[in-house]
Amino acid sequence: MNSVVFRLRSTFVVGSALALALVVPAHGQTEHHGRKYKPLAPAATITVTVQRANNGKPISNASVVFRASKAGQDQGSLEVKTNEDGNAKIDIIEIGSHVQVQVIADGFATNAQEFDVPGDEKTVVMKMEKPRAQVSTYEDNDGKASTRPPGVQEPRPIVTPKKTPPPATAPQTPPATSSPQ
Repeated sequence: MNSVVFRLRSTFVVGSALALALVVPAHGQTEHHGRKYKPLAPAATITVTVQRANNGKPISNASVVFRASKAGQDQGSLEVKTNEDGNAKIDIIEIGSHVQVQVIADGFATNAQEFDVPGDEKTVVMKMEKPRAQVSTYEDNDGKASTRPPGVQEPRPIVTPKKTPPPATAPQTPPATSSPQ
């Protein structure tokens, strides 16, 4: 019984000393100087759906660039690729931010849109079109309107096939015949 009492007393003494050490600050240290925890601002979930303008089919592997700003301060940018359903989802932009979204996809004209994020969720549909001819007031050097077809920046060089001379042939000699002897 004495050993049980001794164990209880030693446990009480060690536990009391540990509790006292945690409560009493070290010499000259009256407050904790660690990093202050700042909770993250509430973020919205933004889903951008990228589709073909002519038939509404989704475009996969398109680059969707998000640029966010809040109260005039740039919050950075992030690029996300679309999945097979044409969706790009991001959930780290703060509620109340102003967002610029730019979509870049192979074979389509670049598309951009701006919007505000007022609540927890925002869904945006971006319709992608094929590139169109550029409208220009430039003239050719002869003072006439440009005659180049849309989308061609430089005239294609005219390639003429090289004429190859016929292969040189050796003079033909009559085949040797054996004479009867």
